[in-house]
Order: sequence, then C-alpha cells, then structure tokens
Amino acid sequence: MKKQRTKSKKLLKEIQTLSLISSTIVSSKFLDDILSQIVKLTADMFGSKICSIMLLDEKKEELIIKATQSLSEKYKNKPPVKIGSSISGLAVKERRPIFVLDVKKDPRYMFPSIAEEEGLCSMLAVPMVVKDKIIGVLNIYTATEYEFSQEEIDVLQTIANQAALAIENARLFEELIITKDTLETKKLVDRAKALLIKHRNFTEEEAHRFLQKKSMDLRKPVKEIAQAIILTFEEKK
Repeated sequence: MKKQRTKSKKLLKEIQTLSLISSTIVSSKFLDDILSQIVKLTADMFGSKICSIMLLDEKKEELIIKATQSLSEKYKNKPPVKIGSSISGLAVKERRPIFVLDVKKDPRYMFPSIAEEEGLCSMLAVPMVVKDKIIGVLNIYTATEYEFSQEEIDVLQTIANQAALAIENARLFEELIITKDTLETKKLVDRAKALLIKHRNFTEEEAHRFLQKKSMDLRKPVKEIAQAIILTFEEKK
C-alpha cells in the first residue's frame, strides 16, 4: 500500500510538472525565461543535481548550453560539444535517449573532472525533437547512481519535445518580426528615394547612394535616415 501511494504521488508530480511546463510554453515570457523555468521544474521533478538544455548550432555542428538551474560556473562555462562526441552529442547523433550509470567512469563522457568536482554521477541525455528535426538535447544528472525507468525516460522525452516546440515557435516569431521590419524598411527607403528624386532631381541610383552614405556617416540604420528624409520633406509642405 505504501509503495502504491509513493507511486501515485510520483505520477501526480509528473502530471503537475508537465502541466506547468505546458503553461509556461504558451505564456508571454521570453524564450530564456521559458527555458530556465523548464530546467528548474524538470530538476525538481527528478530530484536531479543538474538539468540543462543544450541547443544545436547546425553550422558548427556543436551543442551549446542555453539554460541550466546549476549555479556551477564550471559547468555553465563548459566548452561546446561536437555532435557525436560525449553523451549529449551521441544522443543527438543517434536521435535517441542515452543513459550512463556513472559519467566519471564512462570514457565517452568528455568532462570527468567537472563531474568529480560537482559530484555528478548518473546522466540521461534526451534529444529535443520538433517536426522530426533535432534542435538540441535535454540533460539531467544525479548525485548518486540511479537507473531511470522507461516511464521516466518517456516523461523526459515529452518535456524535451515541449521545450523544442517552444524554441521553434520563438524562432519562427523572430523570423516573422525580421521579415516585417524588412518590409517596413523597404517601404520607407522607397518613399525617401522617391522624394529625393522629385525634390532634389536625383536619379534612383544617386538617391540610393545618398541614403547609404548618410547611414554610414551618421552610423544609423538606413531606416532611420529614410524616416528623417520623409519627415523633412513633409514639414516643408
């Protein structure tokens, strides 16, 4: 009966944590805040020593720590991990969770000295996947030897995929903002050039060069220069 109550409490905590993570992802918080909350909630749920999210830099083919609840400067400042190297890199390369009973004894783990100093033992690395695309890895470490059950691995995979979705949505939103800003800039530049052509008898090429030169001389974005030109001619009306 006691064992059953313990299992029920654990299941309840998992459900509550997943619910909190889902709420965090759909909130209006910035991405860094969302990821920080995810690693904190995950560490608390598993009672892990360290929980971290590493994101994939596709150009460099390496993983970089983006969020962790750990206060260890040595862990936070670990060098990037190449895909296929260390435990996190292998999880990404093989597209599957990888478990290590003791990272200090496993030759695949690249940072045994940090593990020794920080008191790290067992590790589970789970790839972060969204739309069949891997964008990073979620890691958790324990202070003592611990074998993760398949149920716990599945829960962590769910969390990892939720985090991946939050990151993907943030990136799409950022691209949308950049696209919108680019279109607004083009409209302002085209309008400023039209005014220069009309009132200064510039050719289109001369108007373009004028805007570029002003932008460089004043060290301001060409969008601001275009806005200033438009404002100047409108005030003269």
